[in-house]
Amino acid sequence: MSVTDIRAAKRPEPDALIQLIADYVCYTEIKSDTALETAHYCLKDSLACAALALRFPECSKLLGPVVPGADLPGGARVPGTHFELDPVQGAFNIGVLIRYLDFNDTWLAAEWGHPSDNLGAILAVADYIALRDVPRGLNPPTVRDILVAMIKAHEIQGVLALKNSFNRVGLDHVLLVRVASTAVVTRMLGGSRDDVVNAVSQAWIDGGALRTYRHAPNTGPRKSWAAGDACRRAVQLALLTLQGENGYPSVLTAKGWGFQDVLFKGKTLELERQLGSYVMENVLFKVAFPAEFHAQTALECALKLHPEVHDRLADVDRIEIETQAAAMRIIDKTGPLDNYADRDHCIQYMVAVPMIFGELTAESYSNEVAADPRIDALRDKMVVKENPRFTEEYFDPDKRAIGNAVQVFFSDGSKTDKVSIDYPLGHQRRRDEGIPLLEAKFKQAVKGHFGARQAAAIIEIMGDADRLANMDVHEFSALWSLI
Repeated sequence: MSVTDIRAAKRPEPDALIQLIADYVCYTEIKSDTALETAHYCLKDSLACAALALRFPECSKLLGPVVPGADLPGGARVPGTHFELDPVQGAFNIGVLIRYLDFNDTWLAAEWGHPSDNLGAILAVADYIALRDVPRGLNPPTVRDILVAMIKAHEIQGVLALKNSFNRVGLDHVLLVRVASTAVVTRMLGGSRDDVVNAVSQAWIDGGALRTYRHAPNTGPRKSWAAGDACRRAVQLALLTLQGENGYPSVLTAKGWGFQDVLFKGKTLELERQLGSYVMENVLFKVAFPAEFHAQTALECALKLHPEVHDRLADVDRIEIETQAAAMRIIDKTGPLDNYADRDHCIQYMVAVPMIFGELTAESYSNEVAADPRIDALRDKMVVKENPRFTEEYFDPDKRAIGNAVQVFFSDGSKTDKVSIDYPLGHQRRRDEGIPLLEAKFKQAVKGHFGARQAAAIIEIMGDADRLANMDVHEFSALWSLI
């Protein structure tokens, strides 16, 4: 990428990275059956997360129009609710639901994140387009169009995350949701290649939210609606661009004023690989625990140790946890935990709960469960350290492992075996184990939220991949709206 002179007023060619994103969104045909199949599972899993989140008042209070009464009859539907909203606020609502419980898919690399966060923008815009076009006699988008948009949004976010670490400069990964969603929905709304370039440049100009709300001592629930906020902004930027708002061609590389100089410590943003369907094919599903993904294998280890430990909690001398460097930075946390968000990003808390109770659910982070003194007693006996092999294999593009090991030592000198797991349930290498759990999670979520007849219809249609892919979006959205 060329770097523009700080004094030169002539507008340069758009930054090469933005052009690559625009070319991919506008011209690349998705041919991977594996990616389309995985996107189908991702759609089911994301909507399951949304249905599960609706059980929590702290989530539900965030939903609806910006102000009371600002509904839009005939607008984008919010799954699992009665809401019909403009696509901007609809994107926020759907994004919040999918992300709230920290139970949706994950991508781990130099940067980490949750590519299905983009579905908030994609679903809201797809439904808006369908409801706009059907009365005009135009063909609406189908669910297959949603799946293709998901694959492309996953790819943009995930490939940008492979080598570019935004967390290292204190920025939150939801900026990649904003960039990816802006690119995809601008094209969905009929934007040209130039429109996509312009809209994506606007997305980068927004910079990034500080990720302090994910870390001690400021961890809080904003992390559960930050992705919805990114989706909302993406749709807004796409619509502004399509109304004629111009772009900013050297937003990344402008000397002194561009993203790289101002927010990325002068480093060059780069794509490690050509954009295709790699991310969707290799995405990680959370099928066992609603918990930060770097801890998933640690929780499997803790669950295996539960039978040996739960009757000997008072005899525990120490618990050793070996993990990756990324987990050390994000979820190694001591001292009092203030809220739900504090707890689901603390590896010590997440290991203690299944070791004591034999399970970890969304309810495990509640104040009621956290008040059990045995949890903090175990946390105080935990030692967390990096295992260099886990870190090395975490970054290995052919492995993408997320290893953890847990061992318990008792005061009488006895100890458990060290339980070590490299690949979590939900990893591409454990798809055969993970998909049945994903299906069970989906059915449980749907049956728990919808009436019996509607739940049965949803489960039947969502179980038929070919029928679902050919379904018109407005009919799909109606299927998920509360009757």
